[in-house]
Amino acid sequence: MNKGLLIVVSAPSGCGKGTILGEVLKEDNFYYSVSATTRCPREGEVNGVNYHFISKEEFQERIDSNGMLEYAEYCGNYYGTPRKEVEQMRLEGKDVILEIEVKGAMKVRTLCPDAIFVFIAPPSVKELERRLRKRGTETDDVIAKRVSEAANELTYAPKYDYLIVNGALEKAVDDFKTVIKAEKLKACYATEILDEVINNA
Repeated sequence: MNKGLLIVVSAPSGCGKGTILGEVLKEDNFYYSVSATTRCPREGEVNGVNYHFISKEEFQERIDSNGMLEYAEYCGNYYGTPRKEVEQMRLEGKDVILEIEVKGAMKVRTLCPDAIFVFIAPPSVKELERRLRKRGTETDDVIAKRVSEAANELTYAPKYDYLIVNGALEKAVDDFKTVIKAEKLKACYATEILDEVINNA
C-alpha cells in the first residue's frame, strides 16, 4: 500500500476554502485533520469534530514531546495539528488534508518535505471584500481587517506548489482534484502501478 499524501491547504478568510474542501471530502480516501485547541468549545461545537479540545497543560506536554506537527498561540490559546493522527492516517493509505494558516503551513513545509501545498485565492481582493460583506455577519472594521490580512496572506502564495483561484466553485473543485490526480501519477507514488506493469509483462 502506498503512503497517503499530505495536502496542506491555506486561503484567506472568505475565499470559499471550506466549501471546496466540503466537496472534495465527499470522496472516501480523504481524511480531514482535526486541529487541537486549548480554547473552550463554543455552542454547537463537538469535541473531535470541530476541534480536539484539550487543556493548556496537555497541549504543552504535546509540544515538549514533539507531538504537534505545527502550532501557534492566538488570543491566549494554542491551536495546532496533532502529529500522531496525521502520520497514522497516511500509513493507512489515507490522503490527509490539513487546513491551516500560512505561517503554520511554512512550519509544516520544513518538517514534511513530501507534503503538497495548495493555496486557494479569490479572483481579486475586491471580490473577496464583496463576499465578506454579502455574509452580513461582520462589522466594517472586521471586514477591513480581514481584507488587510488577506492581502498579506496572498504574498505567501508563491511559496506553495499550486494556486487555485476560486472564481467558480465547480472549476475550483475540479482543479483541486486535478492536483491530487497529478501527484498520484508521479513515479515516486506509482509503485503499485509499476508492479502491475512488470508482473503482467
